[in-house]
Amino acid sequence: MAKKVTAKTKEEAKVTQFIKSDEADITVEKRLVAMYKLQQIDSQIDRIRIIRGELPLEVQDLEDEIAGLETRIEKFKAEEVALNQKNLEKKTMIADCNALIKKYSTQQNNVRNNREYESLTKEIEFQNLEIQLCEKRIKEANAEIERQKQEMERIKTILEDKKKDLEIKKSELDEIIAETQEKERVLLEESKENEKLIEDRYLTAYQKIRANSRNGLAVVEVDRDACGGCFNKIPHQRQMDIRMHKKVIVCEYCGRILVDQAIVAEVEQA
Repeated sequence: MAKKVTAKTKEEAKVTQFIKSDEADITVEKRLVAMYKLQQIDSQIDRIRIIRGELPLEVQDLEDEIAGLETRIEKFKAEEVALNQKNLEKKTMIADCNALIKKYSTQQNNVRNNREYESLTKEIEFQNLEIQLCEKRIKEANAEIERQKQEMERIKTILEDKKKDLEIKKSELDEIIAETQEKERVLLEESKENEKLIEDRYLTAYQKIRANSRNGLAVVEVDRDACGGCFNKIPHQRQMDIRMHKKVIVCEYCGRILVDQAIVAEVEQA
């Protein structure tokens, strides 16, 4: 026999439906609160890493500069050794030329005809030209060695300054790491805990939006009727829907998740 539907059962059905609807609304609101809170935590982590991230780059640049300067100094040293070796060779050639000149001069005293004398004279002239050329090359090499020594001293001065800057930057970096490491660890733990309150599909969407956003913002508040991420105006009806907390609403321009001032206030007061 069919159950008679009374006014009481109809009223109970309405109450049950209202409760279920209210529970759904609370779930969405909690989800929005969790995502906005996660955004605030992750933004703090981002700021710490930005501050800490600039110094390591500066340190790396200084280390690269120092390595480049040290390489140049070593190159100058190697070139100086090579030039000194060439000078030694030229000096040996000069000694050999002088020995030949002495030999040819002695032979000139014992020649039998003018032809032999002229031949020895030409040999002596050739050896003198060789000596002049060697002396010229030695002079050029010495000038280059002196120029390189001056340049090397200039680079050494720059190198010392860079090393001092590096020491200061490393000290600053160590201080910042010491100050922020513990804070970052705590924030990372809070972030992981907060992620547990968000369903996988929403968490995946949140992480994807953050990855594609230049400033890492995936959840933003509506401020002065505009999206807090791209600053485009939000239609009045859409703002009404955001304030209802019945579903997750994203900006139609930038795709960021939008929350109202009530969500922001709840997170700030927590």
